[in-house]
Amino acid sequence: MEEIQHRMVEVNGIKMHVAEKGEGPVVLFLHGYPQLWYSWRHQILELSGRGYRAVAPDLRGYGDSDAPASATSYTYHHIVGDLTALVNTLGVEQVFLVGHDWGAIIAWQFALFRPDKIKAMVILSVAFPPRHPTKKPLERLRTYFGDDYYICRFQEPEIEAQYASADTSALMRTLLSFRRTGPLLVPKGVSFGALPDTPVPLPSWLTEDDIQYYSSKFEKTGFKGGLNYYRALDLSWELTAPWNGVQVKVPVKFIVGDQDLTYTTPGAKEYIHGGGFKRDVPLLEDVVVMEGVAHFINEEKPDEINEHIYNFISKF
Repeated sequence: MEEIQHRMVEVNGIKMHVAEKGEGPVVLFLHGYPQLWYSWRHQILELSGRGYRAVAPDLRGYGDSDAPASATSYTYHHIVGDLTALVNTLGVEQVFLVGHDWGAIIAWQFALFRPDKIKAMVILSVAFPPRHPTKKPLERLRTYFGDDYYICRFQEPEIEAQYASADTSALMRTLLSFRRTGPLLVPKGVSFGALPDTPVPLPSWLTEDDIQYYSSKFEKTGFKGGLNYYRALDLSWELTAPWNGVQVKVPVKFIVGDQDLTYTTPGAKEYIHGGGFKRDVPLLEDVVVMEGVAHFINEEKPDEINEHIYNFISKF
């Protein structure tokens, strides 16, 4: 880990923290919520040892990167703008893109906006989210899942204070150990800072040092930056009208755990396996469903994910 280099770069009007290691074709890793560049530590070390330059930023709003206060600064356009500028600073024309959770959502948008910048993508957990032509995301989510759906609850301004009221280390243990399937519902009156009465035991793939790193960063920044991605969903929907119905036309490998809440949410399996996914992503080459694996797939099964990434990108 000490061989991973860290630096700050100026991109799209903000300062972004970047971790990187290795020489060769660039593999750009995009983390999700509530994570950091650190979630790709296993992949950085492995891919850099196989002839690639592994690059993992703290996305806007996270870790040591700048965090604009307003949710309106977290649209797809802002984040893809950051990453396009980052690619330019790396001195390359194209990158391999690997995204998980929100990083996957951003990767899909990157592929829509700037397919010329991407050689191929490996996407974890979140399948392509096609834009509905007439209904905003929050309206649709409330219709499907109700006001208690976690993304709907994330719109509430008091959520940051609820997170801040909790012990950050205990909170990160709880969040990263989460394995419940199906849509995540948090009823009104239940605080996002509420913790189990007894400490959550760490799964085998997380260490106390991992929790310490995550908690040390979120103690400084809070969770507002990550929450702002969810709060900008409707604005992003408005701004992406020109791309309505546009297909993703870069080669893609998709990997998901069969215990992932994204995969077990109603409608997900039908879209992924029923033809909709392939319709929207015609260069989708492979769909891998890993048995017994939950949401934080690249940390839970790093060796398997490393092999999947390497075997796919080495073809190009």
